[in-house]
Amino acid sequence: MVHLTSVIAALACASQAASHVIRGANNISSRQTPSLPSSFEWSSTDALIGPKEDGRNLAGIKDPSVVFYDGKYHVFASTAKAEGYNLVYMSFTDFAEAGAAEFHYLDQSPIGEGYRAAPEVFFFEPQGLWYLVYQNGNAVYSTNSDINDPLGWTAPEAFYAGMPQIIEDNIGNGYWVDMWVICDGSDCHLFSSDDNGHLYRSQTAIGDFPSGMSEPVIAMSDDRNKLFEAANVYRYGDGQYILIHEAIGTDSNRYFRSWTSTSIAGEWIPLADTEENPFARANNVVFEGTAWTKSISHGEMVRTEVDQTLTIDPCGMRYLYQGVDPNASGDYNALPWKLGLITQTNSPC
Repeated sequence: MVHLTSVIAALACASQAASHVIRGANNISSRQTPSLPSSFEWSSTDALIGPKEDGRNLAGIKDPSVVFYDGKYHVFASTAKAEGYNLVYMSFTDFAEAGAAEFHYLDQSPIGEGYRAAPEVFFFEPQGLWYLVYQNGNAVYSTNSDINDPLGWTAPEAFYAGMPQIIEDNIGNGYWVDMWVICDGSDCHLFSSDDNGHLYRSQTAIGDFPSGMSEPVIAMSDDRNKLFEAANVYRYGDGQYILIHEAIGTDSNRYFRSWTSTSIAGEWIPLADTEENPFARANNVVFEGTAWTKSISHGEMVRTEVDQTLTIDPCGMRYLYQGVDPNASGDYNALPWKLGLITQTNSPC
């Protein structure tokens, strides 16, 4: 249920958010699009957000999605421990304060208990609603009229009746993970990965969203480790798109590759897509003090334009990511993942 004082207040909130989103997106679109560099350089904070000693006995905080809205950073992430995953929400005004932010566990909302992981948040302007897209064994979503209300998220609704046939045919020993929605002027596109070298894409008309997702097609394929999971797609400037996708390096550490296109449907042109010239990897990230991780893993661009177009400003990009102590070992779900922030240091602007 939504804890708002009145329907009028809810509509006013949605209207205000929508005008903010449209105005901001148009401002970026009207500027000349800077060219992205052919190689990237980043600086990283130390770990900023990790599990709290609050009786939950979490092992890690993972898979963040982040928007800056109404003067605050809003972060949604996976909670991880050997017994399974769920979701958490927090907000703060400055990343220096992130570690002290209160955790709101979304299993207390209608999202409910059980396996939920890998959230993505955005404001869907045509409906005046916030969407949280995530996985529960299927590709699902919840909605909320107020991003500040962690109890206001609706129960999970699925995009598909079950795993699409093309994914069943290609998943092998992988897992269907990391759903990602981005919309253009006519369609909304749903990406997902299978931990087996395939990136899938479905679409539906923006007026039908979230219903009507088409049967997926394979948007990209590669060796399993080179195209593993955790895809992000963003619009930048006037109709340009960047895709980043997590890979597993030859040293077993995680990193990101990148491609660009003039269409969400592709064709995707390599940008910085190798271990030697990655989008983000330990070899192009400078850490404050001793490097706390060798993996630059599942995360999200810090977005100030929060609508369904996922428009980012390519000037001085920031990316909230998950990392892990390189000496940690044991059950994957029980590894001590934490969140850190990288900031681009070779901005083209």
